[in-house]
Amino acid sequence: MVGYDPKPDGRNNTRFQVAVAGSVSGLVTRALISPFDVIKIRFQLQHERLSRRDPNAKYHGILQAIRQILREEGPTAFWKGHIPAQILSIGYGAVQVYNTLRHAVGTMYRNEGPLVFYKGLTPTLIAIFPYAGLQFSCYSSLKHMYEWAMPAEGKKNENLKNLLCGSGAGVISKTLTYPLDLFKKRLQVGGFEHARAAFGQVRKYKGLVDCTKQVLQEEGTLGFFKGLSPSLLKAALSTGFMFFWYELFCNIFHCMNKTTSQR
Repeated sequence: MVGYDPKPDGRNNTRFQVAVAGSVSGLVTRALISPFDVIKIRFQLQHERLSRRDPNAKYHGILQAIRQILREEGPTAFWKGHIPAQILSIGYGAVQVYNTLRHAVGTMYRNEGPLVFYKGLTPTLIAIFPYAGLQFSCYSSLKHMYEWAMPAEGKKNENLKNLLCGSGAGVISKTLTYPLDLFKKRLQVGGFEHARAAFGQVRKYKGLVDCTKQVLQEEGTLGFFKGLSPSLLKAALSTGFMFFWYELFCNIFHCMNKTTSQR
């Protein structure tokens, strides 16, 4: 969380408890926003327009996608891929190897070799530096705007300023670098075209440049931003949930410490 002071003011939490609160808040937040991630990826991989006017389009809106996924795959479909995502979110601790994850890794390795795990690496690496740079520069600019626009009494709440400016910076930087995320997803599913046949048209890409050309020619400039709306909704909710759960767990630890010290 950009610019947020992780010190729990007025609470006697240990550094370990603060670290646990941050990790658990990440775990809970990831679980809550997983459905938006699933919808975003479905939109990114759909070659047809996200419009009701396209008769071949499987998905054309967030609510329609939610209803269709529920009807066809059940509620558990919104947490597909959740286990590896949680492993990335928690950041530490013992990792239990699940059968589904082990099977997926084994199948991918046997069929395509070790390089299969690095598909989409090029757009990922390209996006890292502009995303980080945009995030910090936008955050700084938004803070100056906040100071200029907010009345004096409103400037006392530093956490609110950090939350609003951090969320705004995240939304702006995510929007500007979003096409690279779409290219990454398209390249990552290469070799699994047969599995996507039920979802609509499939394409094969030779690399990042070829993917960019095909998307531009067949889907237009708007094709670069498929799935942006659930992505931004996810980003906004993620920031809010992270702060909420972090503060909640810090307060729980504070109450536990206070009870222990009074004994």
